[in-house]
Amino acid sequence: MLLGGPLHRTGRRLGLVRGATNTVALGLALGLIPWIVMLALALIGGAGHLLFSLSVIGAHARLLLAIPLFFLCESMLAPRFAVFVDTIVRSEVVPAHVRAALDAEITRINRWTDYWLPDAASLLAAVVFSLVASQLFTSGTTAAYDPSRATTELMLAGQWYLIICLTLFRFLGFWCFFLWRVSKLDLQLMPTHPDGAAGLGGLEVVHAHFTPLILAISVLQSAMLAEELSIGTTSFEAVYPAFALVLVVIAVLFLGPLFIFTSRLWAFRVKGLSDYMVFASDYVNSFNKKWLGAADPDREPLLGTPDLQSLADLGNSISVVRNMRFVPISQFLLKDYVLTALLPFLPLLLFRYPIADLAEKFFTRLTGL
Repeated sequence: MLLGGPLHRTGRRLGLVRGATNTVALGLALGLIPWIVMLALALIGGAGHLLFSLSVIGAHARLLLAIPLFFLCESMLAPRFAVFVDTIVRSEVVPAHVRAALDAEITRINRWTDYWLPDAASLLAAVVFSLVASQLFTSGTTAAYDPSRATTELMLAGQWYLIICLTLFRFLGFWCFFLWRVSKLDLQLMPTHPDGAAGLGGLEVVHAHFTPLILAISVLQSAMLAEELSIGTTSFEAVYPAFALVLVVIAVLFLGPLFIFTSRLWAFRVKGLSDYMVFASDYVNSFNKKWLGAADPDREPLLGTPDLQSLADLGNSISVVRNMRFVPISQFLLKDYVLTALLPFLPLLLFRYPIADLAEKFFTRLTGL
């Protein structure tokens, strides 16, 4: 998160940060301004026609889509983090005696994000990575700076993009989270919580707001594949493992952190099952003695007794504990992630099925000619 850091403070001075967390305008500016400079340099160098070819579509995707999506994700996530913290406090997942520790962690993280050193270290790492990226495995003609790829026409625009814009892009890719610190607190989890995650179901809501960042990652991979497909350096079959790789990256980055709570959830599930089994045994024994034992003339009428409903409620509570998830992840979150990742890959189908051919086949079948 860049909120509170030097970049955020600069955006506030320039009027590009609205309120406390809305940095979308800052993201648009950081993507659009370098793109305009790149376009101007390409036109000056007489390479405007090359700049708008599929072989360099990754440059446009990074600047006009990925960077703004990063800031959109940040603007959506920051309020959700605050709501999540408020929820676990009000629901007493964080009990009263632990709230001081939680406040201390939040203060520490805010102080860390306000400090200039993390941003400087991230920027330095981004510059170094950009300089050595051409020696690493990369895909797409604009994925890394490689002097052997640079033509005379694209020299100015290419150097601006590959050195400045790509460094900026990777700098914005560094982010941090505080879930690990929260997991170390003495949380009061509830195995029978209706959210199925012992009171941590709010984490799923937070992670649902990572979809803009997932979209950005998928857009980048799709753009790099489009570059390679357009110049014939790869086949369409490469799309399938690339999409699988995107899903793996998404799972590691955005689902992996949620596994931090797995051991705690497992322990509370085991303890909850044990406690509720003992409680259920006591209740069932008392129920049997009262209703299935020797007839008691003073016993209340069976019809309308709340004991039957209580027995059913007890069974439902045990079912909730038994079905408690070890990770606060649901099928809805998984579907959202997969569909978001799939969307940018759909245009690549045009490389296999050109739209003109599809239209011709459609009208042929429609008219029977």
